[in-house]
Amino acid sequence: MATHCTSSSSLKDIACKAIDGSVDELRAASHEIWSKPELCYKEHEAHRILTSLLKLKGFDVEEHFTLDTAFRARSGDLKAGPNVAIICEYDALPEIGHACGHNLIAEAGVAAGIGIRAALLKRPDLGRLTVLGTPAEEGGGGKVKMIESGCFADVDFAMMVHPGPHDGLNGDFLSIIELEVTYKGKAAHAAAFPWEGINALDAAISAYTAVSMMRQQMKPTWRAHGIITNGGAKPNIIPEKAQLLYYFRAPNDKELSVLKEKAIAIFHSAAEATGCKVEIRELMENSNLIANPVLLKYYKENAMSFGIKFVPMKGTFSASTDMGNVSYCVPSIHPMYSIGKTMNHTREFTKCSDTDHSHKQTIISAKAMAMTAIDVLTTPGLMNEIVKAFQDQLKEGKS
Repeated sequence: MATHCTSSSSLKDIACKAIDGSVDELRAASHEIWSKPELCYKEHEAHRILTSLLKLKGFDVEEHFTLDTAFRARSGDLKAGPNVAIICEYDALPEIGHACGHNLIAEAGVAAGIGIRAALLKRPDLGRLTVLGTPAEEGGGGKVKMIESGCFADVDFAMMVHPGPHDGLNGDFLSIIELEVTYKGKAAHAAAFPWEGINALDAAISAYTAVSMMRQQMKPTWRAHGIITNGGAKPNIIPEKAQLLYYFRAPNDKELSVLKEKAIAIFHSAAEATGCKVEIRELMENSNLIANPVLLKYYKENAMSFGIKFVPMKGTFSASTDMGNVSYCVPSIHPMYSIGKTMNHTREFTKCSDTDHSHKQTIISAKAMAMTAIDVLTTPGLMNEIVKAFQDQLKEGKS
């Protein structure tokens, strides 16, 4: 009789071979998504490309799963053991396309799914697999809406990977809130009767300046960055409307609530100072990410078997993701993998996201996810360890 270790090793080989057998199709799908960048909730082509490929690979695919550009692809006995969810993202950024490499995240998710499915075909008793297509990570909070729709209710643990400049296990993924601030004043002729107007742009500038001054009293781990999206119609018209868009970030939801309160006080003060009315709308709010240490340990070991060398990312890399909200629902990981030394959200990174090198590194990360899932499904008691660590993190309120 084969030992557990041999069984696990054999299943990992099956998974990796299945991924290798699909690399051309995966590369083509990634390139096609990259060449047709789509913004949040408009990822129709990416949705078509990914669901078509998953159907071709034998998955039971539900298109438009709770959201128009979301999907759920399942494999395995729905009554079998733990359900592993592999996450795909595929939305792009305005103007600069796939500068965060979501085409690669989609490729990695489908690739890992192909590998895990191949292993489960040999051992259907071990568990089941869900590949989730989650739109609108870039400011749309797609996963938050999917959580609210119950999409993660039957998931036992979730994994995804993200390209970047470094190979890292757990960076600073901060809580974030996006606020749209609209000031309304009164139009008037700027030369003939300026005193008849109420200048909404003055309110926006006052608010922008006050937020900038607040940075002196902000904690080093807090972030505030905004833009003026509407500054008026013409210079000879007193602006009757002005608008700001702000992101505020902090290490966790508790600290973010403090920063949010300070920001809202500033926005209201600017309105009072200029005689304007103000409307503040919350467009998105994501929690910080708590990476499961047990899952990370196994992912690290599997990735290192391909020669990957990880560097510490805490304190050196900060961002936000709606995967953070998922990590408060189910045990989750979100490792980073290097596709070059360029930084995310730049035009240079967009170019890096469609190279043979980035494809190669994506396949390695996909294999590491598949192998980690197999470890969890084949190692007695490991799922209990993962759940225990998850519960401890929730009690502590930190990663």
